[in-house]
Amino acid sequence: MSGKPTSSHAYGIGLIAIIVGASIGIGYYQLYYLPELTAKPKVSKEILEPVQTTNIEMIPGSASPEQKDNFVPKLVPIQLGIDNKVIWTNKDETAHTVTPDKEYEDSYSGNFGSPGVVKPGATYEFLFTEDAKISYHCQPHPWMKGSLEVTKQRF
Repeated sequence: MSGKPTSSHAYGIGLIAIIVGASIGIGYYQLYYLPELTAKPKVSKEILEPVQTTNIEMIPGSASPEQKDNFVPKLVPIQLGIDNKVIWTNKDETAHTVTPDKEYEDSYSGNFGSPGVVKPGATYEFLFTEDAKISYHCQPHPWMKGSLEVTKQRF
């Protein structure tokens, strides 16, 4: 007889320990880590349901560099809880984008910026829930510029 055992419980026990450890790790990841990572912050009802919306239009002729007005209005003051839901409407015959000059992420609503182009007659909307100063433009037509200043309610 050689000194080697033909079967060993040590390998089986080691394999079971690895499986149990991996299961605990995956369970922790799914039950505790992921929900915290993807959880949205608590935001007051007044901010989530503002009393009015802010409307910005991409007016006809905006695709032309000679056009001075394109996003109307260009500078928009916004107050949380009053008019912090913003809707861009494309009234031009050309597709446009709403692209932030510098990446901006609202902790509740996510990344700001249209997901692709806003086709003629279509809209893009975004709900702001935090103070912010944002400059934006149209990617294919960089002369089209606008800016937003989101602040808390003034009493």
